[in-house]
Amino acid sequence: MTRPCCRIPSVALIATLALLLTAAVLPTTGPAPAAPSGAPVTLVAAAPGDERWSADLTIVDRDDVNVRRTGAGLRLREARSNGRGARSPHSAVAEGMLLTAPRTLARPATRVRAEINAAVPAGATVEAQVRGWRAAGWTEWRAAATTGAVFDRPVTRVQTRVVLTAPDGGATATVRGVRLTADANAAVSAATPGRTYRVYATRIGLVGELTANGRTVQPRDHFAALPSRRGLSPLNTGDYTVRVCTTSGSRCEYAPVWDVGPWNTRDDYWNPSSVRENWKNLPQGRPEAQAAYQSGYNGGRDQFGRTVLNPAGIDLADGTFWDGLRLTTNAWVDVAYLWTGGGPRGVVGDGPLNIRTGASTSYATRGLAARLAHVPIQCYVTGQSVAGPYRTTTRWNRLASGQYVSHAYISSVYGGSVPVC
Repeated sequence: MTRPCCRIPSVALIATLALLLTAAVLPTTGPAPAAPSGAPVTLVAAAPGDERWSADLTIVDRDDVNVRRTGAGLRLREARSNGRGARSPHSAVAEGMLLTAPRTLARPATRVRAEINAAVPAGATVEAQVRGWRAAGWTEWRAAATTGAVFDRPVTRVQTRVVLTAPDGGATATVRGVRLTADANAAVSAATPGRTYRVYATRIGLVGELTANGRTVQPRDHFAALPSRRGLSPLNTGDYTVRVCTTSGSRCEYAPVWDVGPWNTRDDYWNPSSVRENWKNLPQGRPEAQAAYQSGYNGGRDQFGRTVLNPAGIDLADGTFWDGLRLTTNAWVDVAYLWTGGGPRGVVGDGPLNIRTGASTSYATRGLAARLAHVPIQCYVTGQSVAGPYRTTTRWNRLASGQYVSHAYISSVYGGSVPVC
């Protein structure tokens, strides 16, 4: 089915806006509070040891979506719903996103604050979000409220993205600058383990349309969508990857998260209530759409006020749905949100790659690992020699699911050394 999901605007900002942001090992996104019309920017004084910089808003390239640089500042390129790239069919508003280059910090930080200098007309919004790099990979994207947010472990790199929205055909905000401050003054809590929940999956379809990160959906494509931007991978990356398995465990696919939906767009249900952006009174792992459909939560409606017609908590692209899991209809699946875990990760450089029950192509396949997916590697064994795009090798990596992939197709490994099984 094609999904009825869309992206929600954050709380409207008027004129100049001040935000506190934190890129964490498990960061959170949140709408920024509105500033009074005509309010001046409140610059936060840098304390000794703080690191300050300005986000580069001048470079608009392929990993950015529907934004342009003007003499006045960063703006939406197209605010009409029928404009190419202005929104996908499941979006409630026109939106755009600028992704800056990661910044390597002079010293590890546990907090990032940002001030946004922007002119924001009524109905338009601006939101700054950050993520941080740790040994196990990127944290989730997070936009903190004025109280700020804290990394659960120090990070050594910070990346910023600026999200703009506008009502259909309405005026767009103009972002003149974003100033960031990193420090290590916040307390650090313990890291969280990986999480797995059973949720209802629907098929995305939408071939030829744009995803939230700017990808044009291909026939039998391999990716997933979750109802929160906190786990949205930048274009052509698998920084946020899910492992989706049938409830029997007979088939699995590792797929990058490249779109936002279904139904809601601010429902990071895999996070605990202290971190979850909305619907904090729901059990962790319960999507709002599922609660609305099954028990009439929120009057049986999603965040946009629409009647929820199915309990979907994840959308799957056609290739993931049909080829990876071999589903023929919408179904319950077990989803692991891999960025919430730790340990070595391998990047699938060419795919979709067969996942096998043993260290040879003679073993049965149990699913696929999509190109650019980040797969958790427990250990490695010696098996059949395979010539792949990166090397010829007898090494086979055993994944956290107990299945195997040839190392010949793994472009890189990060997050620690991989032991022998």
